[in-house]
Amino acid sequence: STFDVAVVGAGIVGLASARELVRRHPSLAFAVLEKEPELAHHQSGHNSGVIHSGIYYQPGSLKAKLCVQGAALCYEYCDQKGIPYKQCGKLIVAVEQDEIPRLKALYERGLQNNVRGLKLIDAKEIQAKEPFCRGLMALDSPYTGIVNYKQVAQSYAEDFQEAGGTILTDFEVTNMEMAKESSSESEDGKACVLVCFVFPQGEEIYCRHIVTCAGLYSDRLSEISGCSPEPRIVPFRGDYLVLKPEKCYMVKGNIYPVPNPRFPFLGVHFTPRMDGSVWLGPNAVLAFKREGYKLFDFSTKDFLDAVMYSGLWKLVLRNLSYGVSEMYRACFLSAQVKQLQKFIPEVTINDVLRGPSGVRAQALDSDGNLVDDFVFDGGSGDIGSRILHVRNAPSPAATSSLAIAKMIADEVKQRFEL
Repeated sequence: STFDVAVVGAGIVGLASARELVRRHPSLAFAVLEKEPELAHHQSGHNSGVIHSGIYYQPGSLKAKLCVQGAALCYEYCDQKGIPYKQCGKLIVAVEQDEIPRLKALYERGLQNNVRGLKLIDAKEIQAKEPFCRGLMALDSPYTGIVNYKQVAQSYAEDFQEAGGTILTDFEVTNMEMAKESSSESEDGKACVLVCFVFPQGEEIYCRHIVTCAGLYSDRLSEISGCSPEPRIVPFRGDYLVLKPEKCYMVKGNIYPVPNPRFPFLGVHFTPRMDGSVWLGPNAVLAFKREGYKLFDFSTKDFLDAVMYSGLWKLVLRNLSYGVSEMYRACFLSAQVKQLQKFIPEVTINDVLRGPSGVRAQALDSDGNLVDDFVFDGGSGDIGSRILHVRNAPSPAATSSLAIAKMIADEVKQRFEL
């Protein structure tokens, strides 16, 4: 029950990081701790499955750098492991004249980020690639792909265990404290942190250092450890529609809108899946439970945490009309279908069904700004100095997971002097 490093959270980022750490330090003892009975149960198992190419992100940002690196590593890893994927490409489609300058700016940004194969195409070329799609101009990203990220995460877990790592499920971290002096030293005399879990037997483990990759609970784990509570996590639920099976022929690859910089989310899009289905959406509405995938899922604690946070109200007031329209689309299928018809006019309300939902762990600062880039930090004191928190790992974290893992392993080595 004593480990050199414990990674809290068995999502795709936690598992990739644990895998990278044990490969670099095979003589050390590593554990992954997960509160659910299965791995990759939340964001990693409820995402769109897109292997992003790195177009959208601010040049020079961690998002841009890690996404481009991570996509290449993801394809390479899937080839090595025989994990199926499809490099089906993506079109970002301008359907109105005022979107064309923004589309061209995206093209320039993608070039700055070293995204492979980008080109601008006209209306005829759009239809050659997507016969049912209509648009004035599109940005073609041929190296965008799709994969089942839960399968990728499971493979990371297998690599980690084969290298000697330990995975403990049904372990929810509820407390961290320095171990008492009588129990605080391992065989080589180095002090350990006592980590407590919700477990029928009241299980405890000891570890010298901790890396948290807790997604929707990253801010709460930071508070437990005595580190800063900010940035705070505000959960946003995204509800998808799905095309009926007999209509999936209308979509060949990913079809995305040109993002509007005035609004915080991308907007509805068409996403083919590895199983042959096509997801449409998502919208973005405040979730009343951090792991609430259904419309009426509710947690009093999660709800109060969100609505009592001043940063959320500042965000809401700045985007009030957008938020109201998102809630309207969540309730009325016809409103969401109307958005989809801008790209594929043949789609009707009779062609779609309500589909799955995901919850995004959106980091938000006290001024109401969405924290857009990856955030890693720790703290001071006996416990804080032994912890590296992955505070914000938004999309494209799944695409970037192997690149993020390398960066985390570098940081762990430097901070903890492994």
